[in-house]
Amino acid sequence: MNIKPAKTEDFETVKNITVQTINDIYPHYYPKGAVEFFLEHHNDKNIKNDIEHNNVFLYYLPDGKAVGTITIKDNEICRFFILPKYQGFGYGTALLNFTENFIFKDYNKIILDSSLPAKPIYLKKGYSSIECHSIKTNYCDYLCYDIMIKNK
Repeated sequence: MNIKPAKTEDFETVKNITVQTINDIYPHYYPKGAVEFFLEHHNDKNIKNDIEHNNVFLYYLPDGKAVGTITIKDNEICRFFILPKYQGFGYGTALLNFTENFIFKDYNKIILDSSLPAKPIYLKKGYSSIECHSIKTNYCDYLCYDIMIKNK
């Protein structure tokens, strides 16, 4: 396992992992307006800002290919994506374990907003849903998500 902080020159890599995962996975769970909302939320400005503040990490395979990214802000997980073709091989679990250990060094609780496709993963890892929200998006579509926590 090779997890490293993202640098400014990694912006395109982080963006590509994020956009490809949203475009490939989210349409199976969300309507068009919600998918567009996710893409706008994870825009260039937000990704660059997170990298500049040293909040973004990349997961690399032994061959040097980056296949996952996660963003940590204090005790919050904000952006967690594994390229679709690399899902189901344990890379997401390894990245999430790294993140939990990183956060639990300084905090007793982790908080995150969970998309529908990620919720079963978080539940399996011991997270609990504390709130459910929905946001009205374009085309009168809705984006539904859970706020989840995990205590140390």
